[in-house]
Amino acid sequence: MPDSSKGSGGSRKRTNILKNVEAKLIAFLCRLMPSWVTSDLLTFIGFLGSIIVTLGLCMGKSNEFWLLTSIFGYAVGWFGDSLDGRLAYFRNIPRKWYGWALDIAVDWITVGIMGIGYYIFFDEYKFVAFIFVFVYGWSMVNSLLKYKITDKYSIDTFLMGPTELRIIICIFLFLEVFINDSVLALGIGGSIILIVVNTIDLWSILKLGDVRDLAEKIQNQ
Repeated sequence: MPDSSKGSGGSRKRTNILKNVEAKLIAFLCRLMPSWVTSDLLTFIGFLGSIIVTLGLCMGKSNEFWLLTSIFGYAVGWFGDSLDGRLAYFRNIPRKWYGWALDIAVDWITVGIMGIGYYIFFDEYKFVAFIFVFVYGWSMVNSLLKYKITDKYSIDTFLMGPTELRIIICIFLFLEVFINDSVLALGIGGSIILIVVNTIDLWSILKLGDVRDLAEKIQNQ
């Protein structure tokens, strides 16, 4: 999931509910990191988290208790994805554009890997996994479009960010251990919500683009 500051620098705006708590926790963890832990290593750890999530989903097909492994995988993913960029800025050795490009690429790969896990987990309605990956990818595209037009990189949608989304998914994974089709309900409901939110977000981006076009036209006259 897209959650690094490596490429956003000071231009990233956070609006998610847990931003203050998360920022304090990340700052605390950065102070604890030994010198041999690098930003690239943390990015790789975040990537490993997506593999753990997928393995848990594959094993959870036969025994739901394996889904607890996926919850652990999401925690590992958060750890790597949230600290990689912040650690570089904490040590005053950021590589803004390198980190940003790497983060976007790895985020998309991890979403695809986890999508495969959900596709395997669902006995029926496998198309839900495809739709969820599609709409999540759409939200990533919206973030990039907004960054290009406004020069401000935002990974949050209103009060929701990657961390809140991870927590919600983990809650439904836990519920799935006791209540069948909880994850399926999340996949369907989440996809519908993302389609609506992405559509609204894209409309606002297009209006911002129109405003910028007009401003540049006036400036060039």
